[in-house]
This record gives sequence, C-alpha cells and structure tokens, in this order.
Amino acid sequence: MAVVSKQKSNLLEQFNETRARTLSLVQTLEKDDFVVQTAPFMSPPKWHLGHVSWLLEVVMSKAINNYEFYSQEFSEYLNSYYHQFGEPHDKDKRGLATRPTVDQVFEYFHMMTDKVTNILQNEMLDEKTRQLFFMAINHECQHQELLVYDLQHLLADRYRPLTKNTQPTPSQQEPRSIKIDGGLYTMGYPGDQFCYDIELPEHKVYLDDYKIDSYPITNKQYMEFVEDGGYDDFKYWLSDGWDKVQNENWKAPMYWKKIDGQWMTCDFLGNRKINQNEPVCHVSYYEADAYCKWAGKRLPTEAEWEKAACWDEKKQIKTIFPWGNESPDLLHANLLESYIWNCSEIGAYPNGKSHYGCHQMIGDVWEWTSTEFSGYPGFKTGFSEYNDKWFSNQKVLRGGSFGTPSISIRGSYRNFFRLDERWMFSGFRCIKSVSYTHLRAHETEAELVCRLLLE
Repeated sequence: MAVVSKQKSNLLEQFNETRARTLSLVQTLEKDDFVVQTAPFMSPPKWHLGHVSWLLEVVMSKAINNYEFYSQEFSEYLNSYYHQFGEPHDKDKRGLATRPTVDQVFEYFHMMTDKVTNILQNEMLDEKTRQLFFMAINHECQHQELLVYDLQHLLADRYRPLTKNTQPTPSQQEPRSIKIDGGLYTMGYPGDQFCYDIELPEHKVYLDDYKIDSYPITNKQYMEFVEDGGYDDFKYWLSDGWDKVQNENWKAPMYWKKIDGQWMTCDFLGNRKINQNEPVCHVSYYEADAYCKWAGKRLPTEAEWEKAACWDEKKQIKTIFPWGNESPDLLHANLLESYIWNCSEIGAYPNGKSHYGCHQMIGDVWEWTSTEFSGYPGFKTGFSEYNDKWFSNQKVLRGGSFGTPSISIRGSYRNFFRLDERWMFSGFRCIKSVSYTHLRAHETEAELVCRLLLE
C-alpha cells in the first residue's frame, strides 16, 4: 500500500508541476497574443492550452467507461491528428478560429485540471491507466517546448518570461574528436520509469569505430560554411534539400540575417550579433547534412549518438543520462527550467559531459542524426496514432534543447521532425568513421559480426 501511495503521489506531483509550468509560460502574454498564428508551422498559444487539456480528456475516455467529452466544438478545434476521435482541425487554420474564446479555453484548462486531480487523488489506478496519465503529462511537456518555439516566432524579445537567468560562465574548451570503439551496443531505454513506446525495446546493434565531436557545431564553424558559399553550391546538398534552398531562398540558418556585412539573429534576446561560441541553432536536416559533406564528415546514427552519450566504457554499463542516472539539474544542462531562453556557449556545463567526454549532449539544441524515424525491432505501440503514424519521412533528433522540460528528456529519448523543418531549436554534431580495430587476421567484417554475437 505504501508503494501504491508513493506512486500516486509522484504522479499527482508531476501533474501539478506540469500544469503550473504551462500557465507560467503564458502568464505575461497579452490577450491578443493568444490567438495569433504567424506561420503554418506554429500554433497560437490558445490552441496549445486547449489541446493539452483535450488530450487529458482523451486519456480519461480510455480510462473511464462511457466518458463524455466536454464539448464537440472544443474537440473539433483541439484535435491535432487523432482520426479515432473525429476529423482533425487544419493545423494552418488554427489562428483563424475565434471560438472557443481565450477565456473559454482558460476555463476549460482549469476544469480539466480539477477533473484529473480528483481522479489522481481518489482513484485506485491500474498500471495501464497510470502510464496513460504519465503519457499525458509528458505530452504536455512536449507542447510546452513547442509553445516556446512558437513564442519566439511570435514575439522574440517582446516575450517577457516570469524568470530569466544569466548564462553560466563557460570553461575554456577546444572542440575535438573523441574516439568511440565499435562493437555490439544495446540501445533503448534501460530504466524503470516512464518512457515512450518508441524508446523500446532495448536491442543490440553493431557499430563500427568512429570519432564524434566533443561539442555541437558552433555558430563560428557553421558561419565558415556559409561564407564559403555552402548555400550556393549544389554539390553539398541532397536533391530535395537543394530544391528547398532554391525555392525558399535559404542563405543561412533560420533567423540569421546579414546586415551591413555582419551576421545578426533575432530571438528571445532580441536583434543581436551572432555569438560565435554558441551551438548553431535553427538548422534543418538538409543544412546539417550539407555542412557535414562540406566538412568531410557525416551525421551520427542515433545508435552512435546514444553510445557516445550514455555508455560508460570503464564500468561497462549504460546510464540514463550522459553524467549518470541522477535527474538533470542546473549544473548538468541548459533545459527549460534553466530559464536562460537561449543556447549557452560551448563548455558551459562541464558537469554534464558524458563518460567519454562529450559535452552538452543534453540541452541547448536537439541534435540531428542520420537515422530514419521508425519503430525499433519488436516495437509495440503504447497509444495508437501518437508516435507510430509518423514512421515515414522523418529523421531522429536526440538530446533535448533549452526549451525541453527536465522531466521530459533522457539519453534514449527520440524526437523526430521532417527534413526541412527548422523553427525548432535544432543543431548537430559531426562524426567520422575510422578503420576497424576489432578484426582478427584474415577475418571478414561478416565473420566479425558473427563472432561478436556469439561472444
């Protein structure tokens, strides 16, 4: 009984903290800010508040017999892509709807908070239902991050967060490449807390030896690619990426502009000169891949990224986070609760480095990998239409960003976006393959794999 009570308390605590954090993100907005949609890829703040509350109704409908949704009108507007609950509302038209009103959405938000709180306080929940509510909490965390992306696009430095902290002082570090030995690696979530279905099951993959950058690619490094004509030469680009460059007139990462010969950006910190020591941010997969080709390197697979982030070679164990199994704090990584509202400079979080010595693999920017998003071998969906319907035309990103809530990230977490998207806080680091060191005399690569599988 004591274990059940503790689990119930943990679930309720996470729920209350998450709902409070959502409200804090919009507390300083003017009412007019809630309804504006500045681009088809973003959503009005009003919609985010309503949608995360509607998803709670979706969970309650699966947990409570004959559950009746609050309003058909609300459900039609707030349904993002769940065809099992009706026809989803067009994403690019979310800013055209004046009903439900902002006041009605807030009333709905608080009503659903009270409903779920009552359930979590008073009901004996089975494990399946508990996991559904944990999923709903983590879903809201995802929308907090999406809301942060959208607030930057909507308001930039006109957004006034409740809390704004100063940047940590970076340690003096020079970017370098770190050698990672190949062989068999077990990837996936190794813990016993909540994770998404796409992080499971754990499974073995074979990796060749490789060298991975100790830091994400910086603005300084990426600027060299830009200034070298990287956006003007088709030879660095995938065919679809080059079409995008031409059709959208891309010249640099999103938000970059060259003014009087100086590269500038516009973000939560305002119109400012680009800080060359920050990780490059707001690049698409196409741009990350093009830079790698220009630099004579490549993007890591997600297995290569995960091993560099979480494997402790000395102890021969995998940890939940690069630094170990303890949850992130302000000394480990730049996440949403850091409230810096920007990338930190490289070297800012030495306490968060991985066992191999890779820095900032959690927080700051999501890192593109070369891996196509799909289910792991043996994948079983935990919630229909949540993740599994996106198993095509997406690439996996790892590591979280400065907009990611700390309870919503771990080394095994898999994000995914289309190859041309770049309004999110996305960057990358490069790797380079190295020659085999595990081959025995006269042994082929296929024979090596078989030997390792039998060992």
